[in-house]
Amino acid sequence: MSAATDTEQPVSGRSARKRQAILRAARDLFLRRGYAGTSMDEVALIAEASKVTIYKHFSDKHTLFIAVVTDAIDEAKAGSQSLVDKLGHSNDLELDLRDFARQHVALVTQPHLIQMRRMIIAEAHRFPDLARAWHRVGPERAHASLAGQIDKLVARGQLQVPDSLVAAQLLNYLILSVPLNEAMFTGRDKAYSRRYLNRYADEAVRVFLAAYGPGRS
Repeated sequence: MSAATDTEQPVSGRSARKRQAILRAARDLFLRRGYAGTSMDEVALIAEASKVTIYKHFSDKHTLFIAVVTDAIDEAKAGSQSLVDKLGHSNDLELDLRDFARQHVALVTQPHLIQMRRMIIAEAHRFPDLARAWHRVGPERAHASLAGQIDKLVARGQLQVPDSLVAAQLLNYLILSVPLNEAMFTGRDKAYSRRYLNRYADEAVRVFLAAYGPGRS
C-alpha cells in the first residue's frame, strides 16, 4: 500500500464533513439574513466549497434550507428520542414522563432553534412550502413518535387515552407553550435556566396524568 493511500481519507468521510460544513454555513446565513437574503454563492464562500460541490449535495436553495431545518430538528430530537422510546415500557411513568418533558423543553428552546422558528414564520407568507416542511419534519414527526409510545402505555393499562395522537399533541404543547411563546415574542437570545423550564415540564406531566392516568374517573 502506498504512502498516499495510507494517509488519504475515504471519499465518503470527506464528503460527509463537507456536507456538514455546508449545512453549518447555510444555517448561520439563514439565521442572520433570512431565506431570501441568503445566496448559494455566500454559502459556498463561508463553507470553503465550490458551487459545484454545493450543488452536488443540494440541488437548490430550497433543498438546502430543508436540509438545514431537518438537521437542526434531528439534532434536537437525538437528545430526547431515547427518553421517548423508553416511555412505552416504563415502570415509573410519572418519573419517565418528567425526564422526557424536562429534556424536551430544554432542547426545543435552544436559542438557535428559536431563531430558526422565528425566521420560518417570518418567511411563511412568501414561502409556505418551507413552513409546511418545518411542521412536517418537526412537530408532526415528533407527535407521531410520541403517539406510538402512548399506544403501548394504553395497551399496558398505564393510560386511558381515546386518541393517542391528540394526547401526544396536547402533552407537547403543555410542556412547551409558556417558555416557547415567551422566547418567540420577547426576542430572547439566551437559554432559559433549567429551574425555570423544569417548573413547566413537571406541571405539564401532572396535568397530563390527571387527564389520562389510569386512576381517573
